[in-house]
Amino acid sequence: MPLQMTTQWRWKMTPRQVFWLKVLIHSVSLIFVAQLVYLTLTGGMGADPVQGISHYTGKAALNTLLLTLLVSPLAKLFKAGMLVRVRRLLGLYCFFWAVLHLTGYVALDLNFNWSLVLDEIVSRPYLTVGAVSWTILLALAVTSTQGIQRRMGKHWQKLHNWVYLATLLAPIHYIWSVKSGLVEPVIYIIITLGLLGLRYKTFLKGLPVKLNAIRVK
Repeated sequence: MPLQMTTQWRWKMTPRQVFWLKVLIHSVSLIFVAQLVYLTLTGGMGADPVQGISHYTGKAALNTLLLTLLVSPLAKLFKAGMLVRVRRLLGLYCFFWAVLHLTGYVALDLNFNWSLVLDEIVSRPYLTVGAVSWTILLALAVTSTQGIQRRMGKHWQKLHNWVYLATLLAPIHYIWSVKSGLVEPVIYIIITLGLLGLRYKTFLKGLPVKLNAIRVK
């Protein structure tokens, strides 16, 4: 069914279009998973496969997180409220890639040495930042179902506002983790700040500090 647009930038989405958009998200995500497997098995991850896998999964998580954050501004711009129905799916894929990213680090870099994992997280600031972001994504994924949303009531939205902090920390983790080639991480930070700027009022509400003294005009 063709998109029905008006001169007021209205996108009248239908449940069928939402369904096919979810199918597209699944398909694209699985293609990237297949690419990860293929490159890993064929030596396409470069001279340092462990680092290659880490960068691939980390960037996939960050890209999906930014897409998740983009859904609401697009829904508001096009007045397409049903577009937000794909946000949970994108969020779950973001966490999926984050799990692969952490698993690759723990398994390939540290050989499942859990005491060393804790030491590394505490002693390396970029890992500390990454761990905080990962923990937030875990909490959001666990509480993303409609049943939990109903049980949590108004507290659910307060918890899910923490996604803004996770989104801010993720590119900081990226730029701290690289030793060279800072252009790409800086671009990610600029994009992140731009997306957060579109929803700065909600972002401020989601910060884990008291902001009662701040008056947002």
